[in-house]
Amino acid sequence: MLPADATQRAFEDYTVGMVLEFGSATVTAESIVAFARQYDPQDMHVDPELAAAGPHGSLIASGWQTVGLMMGMFTEHYLPKNGLAAPGIDELRWPRPVFPGDTLRVRVTILDARRSRSKPDRGVVQPLVEVLNQKDEVVLTVKPINLIRARTLG
Repeated sequence: MLPADATQRAFEDYTVGMVLEFGSATVTAESIVAFARQYDPQDMHVDPELAAAGPHGSLIASGWQTVGLMMGMFTEHYLPKNGLAAPGIDELRWPRPVFPGDTLRVRVTILDARRSRSKPDRGVVQPLVEVLNQKDEVVLTVKPINLIRARTLG
């Protein structure tokens, strides 16, 4: 388990095989349309009538909105407060749509954690991040790479 105080979290706290679940965010039709109008104005996200006639039978959230919701929960519950910039992600998938009324949560499984060879004051942690809806269906998977400060030099 990670220290509750995010300012106390360090590389050594992130161990391979650790599984954490956290967060809760309910998606509304209004938030779907507002996000999509600004960032992803496809009909399935902004037009309830056209979306209802489409393959999902309803508005669906932009995958990028789902990523943003995940990132808010990930930052609040997982990342240390003295974090370092992340160099990127290796994979991003949206296996199922997110509908108005869905309540999302995050599950993180640490796949790899190793000390940086070039900068021993930090570690490189790669989790599998899954976003699940209220039916326990996975709606998003992402494999970010996180640089996390270490308590001790390796």
